[in-house]
Amino acid sequence: MNFRKTAARAAGVGFAATAALGLFSTGAANADTFVPLPGGEITQTLSDGTVVTVRLVGESANINPSLGSTPVHRNAWASGSAQVQISGANDNVGGKIVPGYVVGCQVNISGGGATGGATAGADYQGAIDQGGTGATSGANLTLGPGQSKAFYVLDQEAADDFGSETHYVRNKFQGSNGSVTWADETIGLTGCGGYAQARAFVAVQVETDNVMSTVTLWGQPFSLG
Repeated sequence: MNFRKTAARAAGVGFAATAALGLFSTGAANADTFVPLPGGEITQTLSDGTVVTVRLVGESANINPSLGSTPVHRNAWASGSAQVQISGANDNVGGKIVPGYVVGCQVNISGGGATGGATAGADYQGAIDQGGTGATSGANLTLGPGQSKAFYVLDQEAADDFGSETHYVRNKFQGSNGSVTWADETIGLTGCGGYAQARAFVAVQVETDNVMSTVTLWGQPFSLG
């Protein structure tokens, strides 16, 4: 398996991804701003009694308000770790983790994920079930006022059952625990002359003998300047 976008290494049930770093400007007029973020946690009990807990920990962003030295260019480097724990009668089934971000230009991407997800078209189910079909991987986005878009942290390249190249934006794990960790994932935005925000999400699909369900955790929105 190759990892086209990230230099990545799988260890146990965890997955670590390190994106290519951009060039940080250290000048006083264009200094980066480090933003610690609170992450989050959600627990859902599935209809068969399986308990799924999803956490977003160690989340942060390093904001460069104008990489292109104009008001319509923004750049940020985001880091975090998605952690999943499964317990109950079916605690050895494993699952699939899809981490990503929604980026918006002069649009509300808060509200429990409903607005951000619907507007951005974050097709978790398509991303989980059909590899990269319908998924946007990579974070160089062009957005105008009132627009938002989702992109995914992972881009795993692998051959499908017929030997053709397929790209997956999810990490599979077996057992009761799984994780994905990323560092300095680039968020590059062009074309937005007003305020811009980004927001992390983690979608986790769990399938037991009796039920298949997707649990989605949304992080706190943060300003891109």
